[in-house]
Amino acid sequence: MRIYTRGGDKGKTALIGGKRRFKHDTRIEAYGSIDEAGAFVGLAIAELDTHRDADIMDLLFRVQQTLWDVGADVAAAPGAIHAFRTPETAAGDLEPEIDRYKEESDVIKKFILRGGCRASANLHVACTVVRRAERRLVELMQVEEIHLPTLKYLNRLSDLLFVLARAVNTRNHRSDVFYEHSPNVFRE
Repeated sequence: MRIYTRGGDKGKTALIGGKRRFKHDTRIEAYGSIDEAGAFVGLAIAELDTHRDADIMDLLFRVQQTLWDVGADVAAAPGAIHAFRTPETAAGDLEPEIDRYKEESDVIKKFILRGGCRASANLHVACTVVRRAERRLVELMQVEEIHLPTLKYLNRLSDLLFVLARAVNTRNHRSDVFYEHSPNVFRE
């Protein structure tokens, strides 16, 4: 496989279906942010304890696989012959995991500062990148059709990454640092 194709040398890239768009196009920005989020998830995996955090690592490897599906679905040009890979159930499938890992950390009512141990900090970064991808996808859906399960998945994934970051900190005996000017914002 050749790594370089020279196809992007004039600032455009191909979507699934063959149409070419400038690299700053909203669709390209959206799936680029999805790819970036997957890389940060990989960085978090690299920082996890392979024994203590094997369950979280397994979950995050599955997340990375789904992010590739989501990215492919976002990269499909409108009208392209493309079998969508992100299932309708993708977002709902994350909800039991969110509920499970939320229980590992103390209840919070205020905003927290993102950080803690390295794995947790990387999960927090991945969460914010997923939220950017979601914003780009919302921007895109205002001008073109999208596969709606991709948007739902990103929305739920940011929640999962947030609770995983907190769970990893808890496992590493790191306490949340509250934003000092935060009102009570979280409800049960």
